[in-house]
Amino acid sequence: MRRLERALVALNKWAVIAMLAGMALVVGANVALRYTTNESLPWADEVARYLMIWMTFVGAGLALRTGGHVAITNLQDVIPSRAQIALRAGIVLVLLAFFLFMIWTGQDYMTRMQYQKSPALRLPFKYVYAAMPIGFALLAVHLLLIARPFIAAGTYRDAPDGEAQTGAASG
Repeated sequence: MRRLERALVALNKWAVIAMLAGMALVVGANVALRYTTNESLPWADEVARYLMIWMTFVGAGLALRTGGHVAITNLQDVIPSRAQIALRAGIVLVLLAFFLFMIWTGQDYMTRMQYQKSPALRLPFKYVYAAMPIGFALLAVHLLLIARPFIAAGTYRDAPDGEAQTGAASG
């Protein structure tokens, strides 16, 4: 199971890296063409925007694994340790319910937008909106994979040394 998790995380990281690289290449090529030939790629802004959308949704699960999302830990810090565990378990359940709801909502959006096409690429918007259910499904999977250590000790599985190890930002 641990090997499968490492493969998922690696694949997820490489997907985000590929999207960022693609976005940088498209924007860079468009800027270079604009300054050298006085012409632009008519589809460059659209591709960069859609890659940014996909990168955000696909990368959110990786940020969750490291405690990179915003968190306020004031309440957790002042309650007894058993209550902290119950609070973190409740947070995991609420997040999981929200992620599942957003998968369903994203699927609905994707279905509704399947016939509308983007202006420059003529790409059906369902491919853009697919980022939402896929991203939230990845969030749910990453949450389930880190839930046990998070609930038990408030730690994140992939947190860098010395960062976000116990909760995120105190406020």
